[in-house]
Amino acid sequence: MKTFSRTDTGRRREMNQDYVYTSETPVGNLPNLLILADGMGGHNAGDYASRYTVEMIVDFVRNSSETSPVAIIREAIRRANRAVMEKAQTDIDLEGMGTTVVVATVKEKELCVANVGDSRLYIAGRDFRQITKDHSYVQEMVRRGEISPEVARIHPDRNIITRAVGGWNDIEVDFFEVELEEGDQILMCSDGLTDMLEDEEIFEIINEKQEKEEVLDALIEAANEYGGNDNITVILTEAFS
Repeated sequence: MKTFSRTDTGRRREMNQDYVYTSETPVGNLPNLLILADGMGGHNAGDYASRYTVEMIVDFVRNSSETSPVAIIREAIRRANRAVMEKAQTDIDLEGMGTTVVVATVKEKELCVANVGDSRLYIAGRDFRQITKDHSYVQEMVRRGEISPEVARIHPDRNIITRAVGGWNDIEVDFFEVELEEGDQILMCSDGLTDMLEDEEIFEIINEKQEKEEVLDALIEAANEYGGNDNITVILTEAFS
């Protein structure tokens, strides 16, 4: 496994509220660990929420006696959720904070991924597939057939999420397990990328660049050229390098 990551504040935000953690080596009973969080909240609350959530997840994973990746990650996110909510109650400046999170691990050819919110994980191989499902107001309308994906991209409520770490006492986490094929790449990203670029454009950039650092730079540059309305964070992983 070989992992590359980049994060950028974008052109419209003063602070970067995204946070990334990557480990190609074992963390506790997981063979590797990839986490991306996109915080929300006023002042520095979003920045704190994303960083604190990632730290809590890593700490639990490192000390968990569970052996199942799903069990480890589920409990890690639940404990992080409780920790964020408790922290928000102790500091008025952190009130209402929350964060999306995507957590992934690869064991042999099996990818296990969990998500809460609208940060995404894709598989880039022979095609480009979004594995996670957005927990957002407009994407739920898309799934119900009420609006098209094209309308969703420009909908004024597209950034309203329906699930977040720190948002509810009993958090619901979605899990996906995917068998990877030789040559597959794993892309994790915040909505600062996907709000600016179509999936086809992202896939084209991944395929046209030889070096992974060039891919990340090109993705962030393209998102900024389209407006850079939000923080932009990308993790690109070669599962079989």
